[in-house]
Parts: sequence; C-alpha cells; structure tokens
Amino acid sequence: MPENTHEFGKYGARGIKGSAAVARRLDMLAGGIVTPITARRGLLARLHYLTRTDHARSAAREAGLTVTDRTLKAWLEGRRSPSKRNLEKIETAYWTVRRQNVARYLVGRLNARGRGTRVELHPLNQSQVDRPRQRVVEFRTLNIRHWDLLVEAWSTGDTQAFDDAWTDQIVDLGSQWGQYEYVTNVGFAA
Repeated sequence: MPENTHEFGKYGARGIKGSAAVARRLDMLAGGIVTPITARRGLLARLHYLTRTDHARSAAREAGLTVTDRTLKAWLEGRRSPSKRNLEKIETAYWTVRRQNVARYLVGRLNARGRGTRVELHPLNQSQVDRPRQRVVEFRTLNIRHWDLLVEAWSTGDTQAFDDAWTDQIVDLGSQWGQYEYVTNVGFAA
C-alpha cells in the first residue's frame, strides 16, 4: 500500500488535498446565505439565523460569538456595526451552526438507504511536470456507502478526523489510492 504524499508539488503537480475538495463540496451542498457579510442584508440574515432560537444562540456562543444580547440588539437595529473581528466571528459561527444543522440531513441523503453516493475523482494536474516524472492518473469513480464519519468530522470542523475518514474511503480504490490523495476536483451530489 502506498504511503501518504509528503512532498506534493515538488515536481510541479497541482491540485488540492482530496479531503479539502470533499469539504468544499459538502459546504456547497449545505447551502447558506450567499450575500456577503459586509452587506447589511448579509449581516442581518446571519444574525437572524444565529439568534432565532435558544438552540441557535447557544450553538453560536459555543462557536465563538460571545457578545452581549444588548450588542446583538444594537447590530440588528442598525444602531451599531460589528468590528472586522466580530464580522469574522459571526461568519465562523454561522458556518459552524449551519453545518451542525444540515449534517443529519446530508448523511441521510448521501447514504441513500445503503446504496451510497457515487463520487467522481478528477486527477491532479500534471501539465507542469516534466514528462519522465509524470505518472498515469485517470478519472475514477468510487461509491461511498457510509458517510457518517465524514459528515460528522466535517460538521464539527475536525480536519484531521475528516482527512482520516476520507483516506479510509479512498483505500477502496486498491493499490492506486495514493494517486488520489491530491486531486483537482471531487464531485458528488445529494
């Protein structure tokens, strides 16, 4: 079995870690508020999402948004604007709470009652690698039947656990799994 890649890009290959591509795709599937937080509408939408229920408020506090109710009220009414640092905290808290809220739904959709979801692995870009150092890497598909660990690690933001769970899935590719540790894209739908 191949080892994990230690010096990716040393000879000019380009791509991203497969687990990062899967996380990016899960973020897209989770949806969310499209309007940027710097716009008043985007800020208000995020604040309403984080404050509409007691559960959302406690999750936002756990995610790092620790401002007083008075400050939140002033932001919502437009009497004050959050600082740049607080905008970052609001954005982080929003995505943390959003991931937690949609995780169970995504697991159900991706597991598809045991049928799983077909995942497309697009190989890394070797156009900048010298010809003798290029390896044959082709487009591959993989059917993942158990998404529980992947989605749980994604929703909690545990990148190491997410990377380990992704590696456990791509090992099913056989002896070539190391060629797909870095990819240009990973595609799947729920």
